[in-house]
Amino acid sequence: MRVLLVDDEPAALERLQALLAQLADVTVIGSAPDGSSALKAIEADRPDLVLLDIQMPELNGLTVAAKIPVAHRPEIVFVTAFEMYAPDAFEVEAADYLLKPVRFDRLRQAIERARLRQMLRSQLTLITPAEAHGDGIWVQTRHGHVRVLLLEIDWIEAAGDYVMLHTATRSHMHRTTMSALERTLDDSRLMRVHRST
Repeated sequence: MRVLLVDDEPAALERLQALLAQLADVTVIGSAPDGSSALKAIEADRPDLVLLDIQMPELNGLTVAAKIPVAHRPEIVFVTAFEMYAPDAFEVEAADYLLKPVRFDRLRQAIERARLRQMLRSQLTLITPAEAHGDGIWVQTRHGHVRVLLLEIDWIEAAGDYVMLHTATRSHMHRTTMSALERTLDDSRLMRVHRST
């Protein structure tokens, strides 16, 4: 996995490089000290994964993640000293959120999660648009809508007037009832096993 490191603190970059050196199949392809440099490096180097600080000069990490074109979007793992940005991080489809100082076990877990998401995404690109049509649910997010394919959904949980669509990499809250959703789904793909599941 080719990794780009983005942080304005040299000590934080050194620590990440030392930790990543212990992981097989991980190559640090470069680093960037700010958001603008990060966007240029992502465009030029096309990393598989970006370990991205949030509070940086010029553009913060959340803005950087939101500006990356979908066509060649790497996996994003935020690395920050602040817990308060976690909900915003997942709104921009982050694979994980690590708090500084980064622990090796959590970094390894985040890399594996990003690797799994990358593998799932590459498998989904093999599906033709015709096969995907009618096989997904459009879910509203803060930044627009995202399509969750039925083949990505592991299970669905009722939550009042909402349902939670659980996939291998994240959960999506969707405004509909379980009964209404059940009427639109193919029984051979998903089946109701409980009133709320």
